[in-house]
Amino acid sequence: MEFHIRMAATLPELAVIDEAIRSLDPAALVDIDESGALVRVATSLRAGELVSVINRVGHPIADTQVTQLPSVCCGGCSG
Repeated sequence: MEFHIRMAATLPELAVIDEAIRSLDPAALVDIDESGALVRVATSLRAGELVSVINRVGHPIADTQVTQLPSVCCGGCSG
């Protein structure tokens, strides 16, 4: 699943967020857009789990800041 997370005014510590998410989902991909306000995450975690992990590492977010994008998976890689 792919998620977009709108962050507060402060730039998040992407490495810390990435490490926390990948400790639960080693195949996850985490990056940040040029503005630093949007974190993009591709993961098998559910939205609530994602919020919990990010909150736990010191970047408080609310459920309303997380948007799950529609799947673009074609199933071709069996993933």
